[in-house]
Amino acid sequence: MRAVIFDLWDTLVEWPQGEAVRLRERLAPLVGVADEEFGRRWAAMFRASQTGPLADAFRELGVPSDQIDAQVEERHEFARRVLRPRPGTTGVLAKLRRRGVKLAVLSVCSEEVPARWPQTELAGLFDAETFSVDCGLMKPEPEIYLRTARALDVEPADCFFVGDGANDELDGARRVGMTPVLFLPTGATSPWPEVRGWQGLRVRSMEEVLELC
Repeated sequence: MRAVIFDLWDTLVEWPQGEAVRLRERLAPLVGVADEEFGRRWAAMFRASQTGPLADAFRELGVPSDQIDAQVEERHEFARRVLRPRPGTTGVLAKLRRRGVKLAVLSVCSEEVPARWPQTELAGLFDAETFSVDCGLMKPEPEIYLRTARALDVEPADCFFVGDGANDELDGARRVGMTPVLFLPTGATSPWPEVRGWQGLRVRSMEEVLELC
């Protein structure tokens, strides 16, 4: 294999579930609808939030116009706090690059991630970075994987895709010819039904990725 493409959330960076829930809970009263309706709107705006401006997504959700800028800024501050790699990750990435392995990150994410990315420890460690909000594509759409492989100048068949399995990302990678690898830390259980009973390759730590290459 010539390349490893990594998912971001719950792979390179642990998703801060508790803090994310608190962000949502602070947002709900601004919309001023019943919990069930807020949940419906939240689900409906997901794609817009991951492929376009957050301001537009919050407007679709029903956030008052005079509150939108503050909510966008809060999401950017959230990214500044939480975009920290798992322990040992930067060392693993450095070893892979010294072996001549090409590296990419491929993430479904909203605008605060690429905006804050240059200030993170992960900046400069990848040969290609694909963020859904920048390209208007989402996993598991084939083109988002193919675009990343082209950016690396490799064929999909020459790529591992390592991720936690959200967004049907592993089967999406498989469908374009990549070799999917489930990232599931020791002792963790996956919330994603599509990877329960996973029979493919898996790693339990970032260090185990080195054994693939």
